[in-house]
Amino acid sequence: MDVIGPYLPGIWLVIIGMLLMYYVVADGYDLGVGILSLFSRSGQERSIMTGSLKAVWASNQTWLVLLGGMAFGAFPIFYSLLLSSLYVPIAIMLFGLIFRGVALELSGHDRFKAFWGPAFGLGSLVAALAQGFAAGALFGGLDIEQLRFVGGMWDWLNPFAALAALTLLACYVMLGANYLILKTEGDLQARSYRVARTASAATLALGAAIFVWNVLRFPYIRERWAHPSSLILVATFPLLALLAFAFYRRSLSRNHSLAPLLWSALFVVLAFVGLSAGIYPVIIPGITGHITIQDASAHPATLAFMLVAVVILFPIILTYNIYNYRVFGGKAREEKYE
Repeated sequence: MDVIGPYLPGIWLVIIGMLLMYYVVADGYDLGVGILSLFSRSGQERSIMTGSLKAVWASNQTWLVLLGGMAFGAFPIFYSLLLSSLYVPIAIMLFGLIFRGVALELSGHDRFKAFWGPAFGLGSLVAALAQGFAAGALFGGLDIEQLRFVGGMWDWLNPFAALAALTLLACYVMLGANYLILKTEGDLQARSYRVARTASAATLALGAAIFVWNVLRFPYIRERWAHPSSLILVATFPLLALLAFAFYRRSLSRNHSLAPLLWSALFVVLAFVGLSAGIYPVIIPGITGHITIQDASAHPATLAFMLVAVVILFPIILTYNIYNYRVFGGKAREEKYE
């Protein structure tokens, strides 16, 4: 305990960050397919799109539950401030996720199929936008005094949060299109290639705008970019993200099937790490002051106990997810119901 105690907050930040990235990629293509289903050309096409997700959507959202539990245990102050300041977009997100789940399960069985199909896409769109506004409000800075949120319930509705919501929306559409490239054939796959090219360009442009805005907004981030000793740390991951994006675009131009999804996932992860490296060790940027991971972390004994549980449970969860993807691999087909 005495040896790893000082490093436990950083270890847990990495664990939660990895889980968050897995969720963004996995549920990102899930939500992206739902959004794209709003523009499907026929009920048959929508059935193929939604059918490609029925084996994975529930397990993808399980990671969100794990994220909430781990954030509560490892960084209780972060968790409490997040809920107290962003309860409106979080509640909207949960409504969207529940609504899309109900719609997905009923779309093939209920007599009101014409309603549940678009409802699945609408729930996906609402959830994606709510996540974007919440993330934008968090990274844009909360009004915090003495570890308490003192702002208003609509503070999350601001220009920076709106930009973040558009960026996440474009990112999810990009991931969803890449997933459809992998899971579909024919005209739907061809259109997914075109959507992926457009959405990826929008993601890169909007993400760059967020990055520049954040650097200009917070003086301590500007200092890191101006100081030679920290420049390598903050610049490495954005440059790697651009390299991954270049490989991603090349895979699209060569009409690869799996590579676009893998390269886009790597691009998203590296871009997020690059943004996070610029604000580390701050976990909650504030308008008047910041909260670091040391300020927000739980007692070392709690962090150590949770770490043991994670070491035991994570291999089981990962094994199940890998097996699930192997069993339900291959191209999606239209589902038939009696």
